[in-house]
Amino acid sequence: MKRSPRLIVVANRLPLARFGAGSQARWQAGAGGLVTALLPVVRRTRGEWIGWSGAAGRAPRHEGREGVAMRPVSLSQREVASYYHGFCNRTLWPLFHDAIRPPEFKHENWGPYVDVNMRFARASVRCAKAGDMVWVHDYHLMLAPAMIRRLNPGLRVGFFLHIPFPPEELFEWLPWRRALLEGLLGADVVGFQTHLAAQNFSRLARRYTDAFGTDALLRFGGRKVVVREFPISIDFDWFDSRARGARAVREAAAIRSRIGPRRRILLAVDRLDYTKGIDHRLEAFNRLLERGDASVKNCVLIQVAAPSRESVREYEEIREKVDAMVGRINGEHSQPGRVAVHYFRRTLSREALVPYYLAADVMLVTPLRDGMNLVCKEYVASRPDLGGVLVLSEFAGAAAEMRQAMLVNPRDVSGTADAIRAAMSLPPAEARYRMGFLRQRVRRHDVHEWAESFLEELAP
Repeated sequence: MKRSPRLIVVANRLPLARFGAGSQARWQAGAGGLVTALLPVVRRTRGEWIGWSGAAGRAPRHEGREGVAMRPVSLSQREVASYYHGFCNRTLWPLFHDAIRPPEFKHENWGPYVDVNMRFARASVRCAKAGDMVWVHDYHLMLAPAMIRRLNPGLRVGFFLHIPFPPEELFEWLPWRRALLEGLLGADVVGFQTHLAAQNFSRLARRYTDAFGTDALLRFGGRKVVVREFPISIDFDWFDSRARGARAVREAAAIRSRIGPRRRILLAVDRLDYTKGIDHRLEAFNRLLERGDASVKNCVLIQVAAPSRESVREYEEIREKVDAMVGRINGEHSQPGRVAVHYFRRTLSREALVPYYLAADVMLVTPLRDGMNLVCKEYVASRPDLGGVLVLSEFAGAAAEMRQAMLVNPRDVSGTADAIRAAMSLPPAEARYRMGFLRQRVRRHDVHEWAESFLEELAP
């Protein structure tokens, strides 16, 4: 009897977060879309999940949780600094996000990137058997697919990039461009968030490697490599059911009562990252107030900004800039009992966010560049009442799917201010039509459909 292939997920992080140390250590399952979609598949196929615990030093032993085997990978303190903070987050991250911040090209960080990718590849091969499917995720592990193939050619290897893939004129800056492209070409299926990203990769592969073929199907090393978009999504049913619950409805009503029942609530939820356009958004809101198109009497902006990579200089700079802008806007426009911007510089759980999504009249998702951005989909899934209007950056991957949102260029501050004003005054019938269409789209293409479509393509 032929053995069914197992799924081996290879990602920078384990699906469990480790809190505490020694005998007091405990593990907690992540709540993100990737974990939600893939843990059941790994469990069903009796596969394994390979990843880093997030802490420097010897990897803790962990046998598994809820029927899923975990294989932690160790990173030294030096590798955390050079591989993770250095090459991943100061070279690849800014470059792949339109070089919004100048990327660094430090050759001393390349060696650790190669070493860590090989460590993940070896861990994959140790637990995988011929015919198994190995699914590698994201920019941290772009060399791993080719390494896995060299170590065990009998495996089916897939790769998915969660962030944008840059155009030729940016990617070609990389001194290691050929090595990274050939690393990805080790996969049987290379997936991206958008058609444009997939097209960028195929064109670069044909230009800088020996690959040939079309945008959708390349040939390299005597093999076929499928290249296509697989837009990631969310667990629609979770957000929809939570938003329908009595607790969320009650908490949303309490938020509106505290803000002021007649004030329009503008909501933004981001990581505190320079790619998210928080500073541009604040300036657009300030422009709206300065022009007299809105006032603190009739609207308020709630900005949630989850701290991120605070040890990196660029992130410290954006934090300081946002702090100062919030202070300036509140200082110039707030009135007694009425603050212009409520600013939460902390992480809110999915459970805590749903009442805010349900209470918000306008959702502002305006990154300067984003691979997909799932916040806009969470908002839509949390509006079974068909209320609310989504203002969405045309530079988010989600814009390709969510055309019924009000699309903006976040660098056009006046245009964004105009879009916010229009969203606040949109006729209810049109708002309900737009939201209904968006909900139908997200419901049909949820995170489970995303995982199934990729694995169907990858299957032997």
